[in-house]
Amino acid sequence: MSAVWPHLPALQVVVPLLGAVLAAFARSGRTAFVIALLVSWLMPVFAVAILRQTLTAGAISYHLGGWEPPWGIEYRVDVLNAYVIALVSIVGAAIMPFARRSIAFEIEGWREPWFYCMYLLCLTGLLGIAITGDAFNAFVFLEISSLSTYVLIALGANRRALLAAFQYLIVGTIGATFYVIGIGLVYLVTGTLNVVDMAARLGQAWLSQPQTVIAALAFITVGVSLKLALFPLHSWLPNAYAYAPSWVTAFLAATATKVAIYLLVRFYFSVFGAAIEIGALPIADIIVVLSLAAMFIASAIATFESDLKRMLAYSSVAQIGYITLGIGLANQAGLTGGLVHIVNHALMKAALFLSVGAILYRGGGVRLEQLAGVGRKMPLTMAAFTIAGLGLIGVPGTSGFISKWYLAVGAIDGGSWFLVLLILGSSLISIVYVGRVLEIAWLREPAPEIAQAGDPPLSMLLPTLALAAATIYFGFDTELTVGIAGEAAKSLLGGLR
Repeated sequence: MSAVWPHLPALQVVVPLLGAVLAAFARSGRTAFVIALLVSWLMPVFAVAILRQTLTAGAISYHLGGWEPPWGIEYRVDVLNAYVIALVSIVGAAIMPFARRSIAFEIEGWREPWFYCMYLLCLTGLLGIAITGDAFNAFVFLEISSLSTYVLIALGANRRALLAAFQYLIVGTIGATFYVIGIGLVYLVTGTLNVVDMAARLGQAWLSQPQTVIAALAFITVGVSLKLALFPLHSWLPNAYAYAPSWVTAFLAATATKVAIYLLVRFYFSVFGAAIEIGALPIADIIVVLSLAAMFIASAIATFESDLKRMLAYSSVAQIGYITLGIGLANQAGLTGGLVHIVNHALMKAALFLSVGAILYRGGGVRLEQLAGVGRKMPLTMAAFTIAGLGLIGVPGTSGFISKWYLAVGAIDGGSWFLVLLILGSSLISIVYVGRVLEIAWLREPAPEIAQAGDPPLSMLLPTLALAAATIYFGFDTELTVGIAGEAAKSLLGGLR
């Protein structure tokens, strides 16, 4: 074990990559699932060990190939990306048992090995984005995760999944192009791709070529915002979430957008914010305005959706708005609230989409008119949905309340009392669409489609209930989530110029 310990950062990428190769050559879906399950359960062990090391001993610098940075690629892990790596790994491990029956139900048997191969490649890309300290290497991992995501979405049973995947491919390609143009501009004025070295050199470049630096910041912001579905750059997300296999939607909603948010935070605070007086630029105000638009407009659209998956997809756009609002506030409480909501929303939305997947598995449809009385037939599944839905609203006693509390405190600390009212107002809208589902599910007579339904097998039910339980647990015990997020926020804000 002592020989393995120093190489944990590299193993975060190498293990799922090798697992993807093995899954691709598996002859059956069951074998591929076992490979994906073992890899998924191994990753949190590495991630938690890395997180503990960063909390106790500081940042980790791992040099690939023996080349010293900034010449070689560096995997650099501090509290922030260790926090994100742990989230992605733990969510993947927690929901993986759900995949066996759900994927077999929604995907043809001969495609299952390729599905698990694509999932492990996506996991590789997401972990790679979070762990690398090289800006171009992040682009490579971004493309690995994106290309595999396009395939995962296209595997949906509905033919419109192909259109959704193609739409995401177009938007994702535009986003990646904007990102790499921005990195190219930064490289032009700094001569380096290492993130730490880039931040050190960017200040001098700002004095000589401020227009180029601003253009680079704009390109990177827009490119990453397309990936994280920041309003109004979210057009790909509703269809992708609605038509992808249910398990894929749960995984992507909990991880992919969160890693893209991490990338935006890293460049905004650790690179540009450390080199220039970024507060003098209007970018924070723009992020706040777009976040508020997401919180209200996306929530309003969700209230009119009759497809449960599309409703939750628009809810995700709104919840991303809460996270980016914390980024725009850029103070200790606000940024802590945004970072905490990365984890809290991941847990809640994974529980919601797994519940939807279980309903689809038992009942065969997720349109609201097909869900009448489903709470009576699938009480445990709908109990998990109800708890996670209350978390979205921000009811006290759920983790969603903690996020919004810190965002409200951040708004007050920033002298923006009106933002507190807007946070409360947007939460009231979420009561409408969540309450609409709960009324149909619990208070109406069972629909014919779910007359013979029941809660799913334990392999599907236990992950769903565990995530719902975590939504309650982190609503009371905030030492882990708020503690780590607060430490990360303090470090990011302390590095600002």
